[in-house]
Amino acid sequence: MTYRILISGASGFVGKTLCQQAQRQGLAVRGALRKHGELSDGVEPVEVGEINGATDWLNALRGVDAVIHLAARVHVMKDVSVDPLAEFRKINVQGTENLARQAAQAGVKRLVYVSSIKVNGEATLGDEKFTEADIPAPMDPYGVSKWEAEQVLQRVAQETGLEVVIIRPPLVYGAGVKGNFAQMLRVLAKSIPLPLASVQNQRSLVYVANLADALIVSSMHPAAAGKTYLVSDGEDISTPELLSQLGAAMGHPARLFAFPPVWLKLVGRLLGKSDQVERLLGSLRIDSGRIRRDLNWTPPNTLQEGLQKTGSSVRNIEVVK
Repeated sequence: MTYRILISGASGFVGKTLCQQAQRQGLAVRGALRKHGELSDGVEPVEVGEINGATDWLNALRGVDAVIHLAARVHVMKDVSVDPLAEFRKINVQGTENLARQAAQAGVKRLVYVSSIKVNGEATLGDEKFTEADIPAPMDPYGVSKWEAEQVLQRVAQETGLEVVIIRPPLVYGAGVKGNFAQMLRVLAKSIPLPLASVQNQRSLVYVANLADALIVSSMHPAAAGKTYLVSDGEDISTPELLSQLGAAMGHPARLFAFPPVWLKLVGRLLGKSDQVERLLGSLRIDSGRIRRDLNWTPPNTLQEGLQKTGSSVRNIEVVK
C-alpha cells in the first residue's frame, strides 16, 4: 500500500522541493495550501485557508500516514506588528497544536515538525557546536514561538500517542531561495565589492534538497519517533568562502577586500543593521551527527554541490532586481 504524506506549506521554497522528492521516492503526496497555488504534477492539492487554532484539517488529513508541517509565520526582518510574539503564536503555536490534535484524531501515525535552529540560539563561539542536548535559548519572537510549538507537540504526543519528530535546520539555501541569501546573490550578480575578506567565522547550512531528504526519512524511519534532530550539510563554511563559491558558480567572481570586522560591527550599529552584520561575521555551527547515527542518514548532496547548484540556477537568470 502506498505511503501517503500531507505536506503543509507545499507551495513554498522548501515545500516544492519536498513534494518533488517525495514523489520521486514513490510516495503519494497531498499538498496543503492556504489558498490556491501551483504544485508539482501529481501532487494532490487541498486548500485549508489561514492556519491558526481554528483551521479545519479534516479533508486534508483523510487517509494520511504522516504529516510534514512546513507552514509557518517565518522570521520577519522588519516586523511592524504591535505584538510580534502574539502574531507568531497564532500560526506557529496555536496552528501547530490544532493540526497535531486533528491529525491524532484522524489516525495519522506521525507528524514531522520543521522548527528552527533559533530554538538553540543565535550564535556559537569558538569550537562550540549546537546539539539536541542544549538548553533552548531562543532570542527573538520567531525562535520563541518555534520552541513553544515544540513543547506543545510533545504534550500532544504524550496525550494522544501521535509520533512527533522535530527537525531544527539552520539557514536553508537552494534555487529559489529568498530573504538574506537571495540578497547576497543579487549583490554578487552586480559585482559589488564587499569588505568581508578578513572575516574568519564558520556557519552550518543545509541545502534544500538535503533538508527535504531528511524530512522524508524522518517521516518513515521507526527510530525517528519522538526524536529531535539538528540537520545540516555536515560541513561548515566561512562567509568569504561562501561568497567565493557562489560567485564562481554564478559566473560573477566575488570581489572581496579586507576590512577589520570590529569596524564592520560599528558601522552596522550606526546604520541600525547590527543583526544583518552579525549574521555575516558571526559563527553558528551545529552537530548533525544524531540523525546520521539514528537513521543512517547521509545528505545526498555535499555543501559544495549544493552551492554549485544554487549558483548555477541563477547564472543565466536576472537576479539584480
